Amino acid sequence: MTPRITRRTALLAAAGAGLALPMRVRAQQQYRPEYKLSVVGNRPIPLSEGAFQWAELVTQRSGGRINLKVYPGSQLVGGDQTRELVAMRQGVVDFAVFSTINISPQIREMNLFSLPWLLNDHRGFDAIINGPIGEELFRTLTQREVVPVAWGENGFREISNSRRAIRTPEDMRGLKIRFAAGAIFSEIFTAMGANPLQMSFADLQPALSTGAVDGQENPINLYLAFRMDTLAQRHLTIWNYVADAGVFVVGKQVMDSFSAADRTLVIECARDAARAQIAASRKGIGVDADRSSLEELARRNVTVTTLSAEEKAAFARVTRPVYDKWAQTVGADLVRRAEAAVRGARA
Repeated sequence: MTPRITRRTALLAAAGAGLALPMRVRAQQQYRPEYKLSVVGNRPIPLSEGAFQWAELVTQRSGGRINLKVYPGSQLVGGDQTRELVAMRQGVVDFAVFSTINISPQIREMNLFSLPWLLNDHRGFDAIINGPIGEELFRTLTQREVVPVAWGENGFREISNSRRAIRTPEDMRGLKIRFAAGAIFSEIFTAMGANPLQMSFADLQPALSTGAVDGQENPINLYLAFRMDTLAQRHLTIWNYVADAGVFVVGKQVMDSFSAADRTLVIECARDAARAQIAASRKGIGVDADRSSLEELARRNVTVTTLSAEEKAAFARVTRPVYDKWAQTVGADLVRRAEAAVRGARA
């Protein structure tokens, strides 16, 4: 009798092992063969470079367990960068490096970065993303079924055009200026007497080359990377009128599907990539002793106009009604606290 029990036990154990094997296989296969990461633009601009670095770090450190592939140029949403947030909530996009400008039409609080001449310099920008307001904005994002994991930076946006140097609000009159997204930008440029035109980044370069638009506003790193001086953009004004933050995000369902260890891995990789992205966005523009980007502009014979504090103030006065209106949209209390944080950073 004992041998029969032994054989039965052995058979049951073998059957159990046979059942356990598919379960282990299923556990190993719970992660997808590929996760899609969306970002506007492409290498070598820092916003896109940060996305590629994040993907490479996650794939490498996970040993390929989390295989992350970048889809640059917002190609997962047909080039329309303003649809990335919606696409993530729909499951079309798994990971993303958002520009706050592109998600501000859906998340009104993100227009904080677009209030004209609120931040003014990197001290003000850092005070926002590294302080309580940055944390609050992340909490706002989590209410949209996405998980923000790191702040990055696309850079302060300067203005270029093909017609003349811009030093006063009057110099803006009649210029056709492309903007990426958000009604606030249309109102800012209208207040200065310009003719604003909303256009995706994919359509910007051909529009500049044909003269369909006179100018555009983007960080210096992007201006250089895409050689906008060859697209008739011979005049560049450094005015730091708004900043564009980068946000590294993961779809909530995707993040929830990862183990606790892998969630930590994804976050740590995002923060490493974000630090490198911020450093790259500030490279060569005089934030420190490095002026290589400004020197490159001179080599390309670009006319660079750098506004003084008084000259910026003249633009700020003209656009103040827009600022006050959108402060109410963003949230008056949030804006007041942001103003205080910026003042504190400059003290």
